[in-house]
Amino acid sequence: MSSEPGTTDPAAHRGIDPAGSILARARRVDPRTYVVYVAFLLILAFFAITLRDDGFLTSDNLLNIARQTAPITVMAVGIVFVLSAGEIDLSIGSIVALAALVAAIVLRDVGLVAGVAAGLAVGAGVGLVNGLFVTLLRLPSFLVTLATMGLVAGLARWSTDLKAVAVVDQTFTDVFGSGDVGPIPGLVIWTLAVVALGHLVYRHRRFGAHVLAIGDNPGAARVTGIRVDRVRLAVLVISGTAAGLAGLLYAGRIQGASYTLGESDLLIVIAAVVIGGTRLFGGAGSVVGALVGSLIMGMLTNGLILMGLDSNQQMVAQGLLLLIAISLTLREPKGA
Repeated sequence: MSSEPGTTDPAAHRGIDPAGSILARARRVDPRTYVVYVAFLLILAFFAITLRDDGFLTSDNLLNIARQTAPITVMAVGIVFVLSAGEIDLSIGSIVALAALVAAIVLRDVGLVAGVAAGLAVGAGVGLVNGLFVTLLRLPSFLVTLATMGLVAGLARWSTDLKAVAVVDQTFTDVFGSGDVGPIPGLVIWTLAVVALGHLVYRHRRFGAHVLAIGDNPGAARVTGIRVDRVRLAVLVISGTAAGLAGLLYAGRIQGASYTLGESDLLIVIAAVVIGGTRLFGGAGSVVGALVGSLIMGMLTNGLILMGLDSNQQMVAQGLLLLIAISLTLREPKGA
């Protein structure tokens, strides 16, 4: 709408060029932020075209991808908090197995509520142990969680003498695995609920801001009054609890628990989080990006299986995707 004769545009009156202001804002947008979404659309389009006769885009197959990625996404949300705080948790895969086994045993011997509580308590307890070693003994989280990864994996094997435990409680499997709410699978609802809660805390609550501040500069965060050790402890407990919940989702979906659950999940979860734009060394991250990264990994696995590739070839493709994602999202700009 043009200005009337004799009037002056307010932006021009203040000495601001509207077009220049828009261009300046555009230049401040980091295109790496949107790489994960572009990658998702490109991979989806690729498989939609190449596998159009193999049912890739059918609703059943897409819901199957969402179901399979639910535990990965839940763990990825926890890892976003851990990496954003400048820490790492290598024990999540082992927690999945132990939490699922403990939940299955207590579910069989005691009941539903006790079984669910026991599984979550295993995850939170291991996270608490990790956090206490990191904050009280000042040990690197990499070494602490590397040690507890082996410890927890050993406990999972020892607890049942390498035997699987069946889950026959129909209510448990309906809630944590095979149940649906109308046309929506229960696992999809769990995914959306965890992502929504994680995003709310991460982006719209003080705790999330403290996590990012610590990951960016822990010394400066401590000077401003942030309780750095408490936040570090909290993110490791969050990660452990998320892994415990993932164990329950696995047990509900396959109607059983085994020491092998989650043993290959660590790299997939970290890949999903990194692809989603979370920095490995802290200070930046995205819960929604982790969701999209998880879906990319699930979509890639599903598409490669439909194309007839074996597990070794799938590992090569996943590794190449992770390498490309790291190159595009984590490479420092020139002059930085």
